[in-house]
Amino acid sequence: MGRVVVVGSTNMDVTTRVDRIPQPGETVAGSAVVFTPGGRGANQAVAASRLGAPTVLVGAVGSDGFGAVLHEFLRGEAIDVTCLVRLDSVTGTAVTMVDDAGENVIAIVPGANTAVSAAALDGLGLGPDDVVLLQQEIPASANAQALSRARAAGARTVLNAAPHRPMAADPLAADVRAAVDVLVVNEHELAGLVPEAAGLPHLAATAAVAAVRGLLADGAGPTADIVVTLGGAGTCARIGDAVVTLAAPQVPVVDTTGAGDCFCGAFGAGLAAGLPAATALFHANLAASLAVQRPGAGAAMPTRAELDALLTGRVGS
Repeated sequence: MGRVVVVGSTNMDVTTRVDRIPQPGETVAGSAVVFTPGGRGANQAVAASRLGAPTVLVGAVGSDGFGAVLHEFLRGEAIDVTCLVRLDSVTGTAVTMVDDAGENVIAIVPGANTAVSAAALDGLGLGPDDVVLLQQEIPASANAQALSRARAAGARTVLNAAPHRPMAADPLAADVRAAVDVLVVNEHELAGLVPEAAGLPHLAATAAVAAVRGLLADGAGPTADIVVTLGGAGTCARIGDAVVTLAAPQVPVVDTTGAGDCFCGAFGAGLAAGLPAATALFHANLAASLAVQRPGAGAAMPTRAELDALLTGRVGS
């Protein structure tokens, strides 16, 4: 089995529950405040590790209390944190509101994540069995460095292009998107990349297929596999020459905050285990359906036993 090497953000999530997401200029009452480990990079690392993949996190936290808590949490998740550096800075923080339907809005203060460097990859001995998982909560320059090192080592590369960065505003991020092996976006991020998808906040699978093909035509990467996560509508992907669609399991939704990160971490774990991409997608789709049934992000990631139980139809029996 190869490793999942995550180069990404590490945050403390500050989450409050609200009856509904407020409109601009509106104040609503929250029912609770919870502090939990988060950040796309950390969440995806937790997801991969809990599913049994040897996992390394390359990132940065601050010298404050949040940084110490996050470092210990990740070590407790059996993640290799030797490349998670402590800086004289504040730890990244994400402030989230989650409504009664499980939907959320998030504001991120990047903190130490702005100084993440991929230089640590030089000492990891990357190889063809490894999967390097990237996101866009760290500088595009760090992703470009990581991509260059991964490609030189023959490792597989996956970019979760979240949060969205406009191509014109960040050409380096666009270059990274064009060079990865697999690009993963949700329907909102897809709309940012494909003008034809704008105004379609909840794409149907058929519309997603058309948008994926449009993205390919626009030069997102002629050999790249492209995955579009559609929330409750499931997943659509272009794998090689085939288009794959997967329905989302119908489950009671508590919190969608960590769903996309769970999907990406599980997908990376599947690839590192040698699964075909379509099978890894199937596992990731199911893993995300488990994550949305509990609150939080990193703490909500399912275990290998939970996913195996779902795969064999034993959950809830």
